[in-house]
Amino acid sequence: MSRIRVHNLNTSLDGFSAGRTVTFDEPIGGASALFAAFDGRVIEGVHNTDEPVTADRAFYSLWGQGIGAEIMGRRKFGPQTGPWTDDEWVGWWGDAPPFRTPVVVMTHHERPPIHFDNGTSFHFVGGSPAEVLGVARDLAGDDDIRLGGGPSTVRQFLADDLVDFMHLVVSPIVLGGGVSIWDGNADLQDRFTVESVTTGSGLTHQFWNRLA
Repeated sequence: MSRIRVHNLNTSLDGFSAGRTVTFDEPIGGASALFAAFDGRVIEGVHNTDEPVTADRAFYSLWGQGIGAEIMGRRKFGPQTGPWTDDEWVGWWGDAPPFRTPVVVMTHHERPPIHFDNGTSFHFVGGSPAEVLGVARDLAGDDDIRLGGGPSTVRQFLADDLVDFMHLVVSPIVLGGGVSIWDGNADLQDRFTVESVTTGSGLTHQFWNRLA
């Protein structure tokens, strides 16, 4: 069966992966410092950039390998709340979202899918994490499913024991508040093996693999 994978989830030293309030000006809720060392080009593979192939770049580039669909929360798709309006919003990424697979957006307010020429499509689905996962599995075929965040969405899937792998990137900064994947998930480490690698940039990459 396909695996549920979290990739490139940036986390501060005090455990936060986003700010609390997402706006059009602050897509990560004021936590943009978490992404200071991230070059988005490498999610398509290290061959698509002329920069040196560092350990950080190699780890980040695992993002797209073997992925057939993504699941994301509504706040990762946009800052709006409540019923959808006719504002022509199609996500933060413009006309060419980087996913190139179906993306299932968890929301209490469903709407028709949005399709892009590069293979990306957004499907707006309500229900529990398990129900949303069922939709994503149908869209992904035999490939794995990436759980793209934000942290509230990852936390829900962890609470329901639906995550097989996590790549967390701990940045050497303190946010002082925000949204964490850890709340309510005490003893989570008992369900995983955890390997940590610290690179010359000061980032610590944690690889969480679910125990068989």
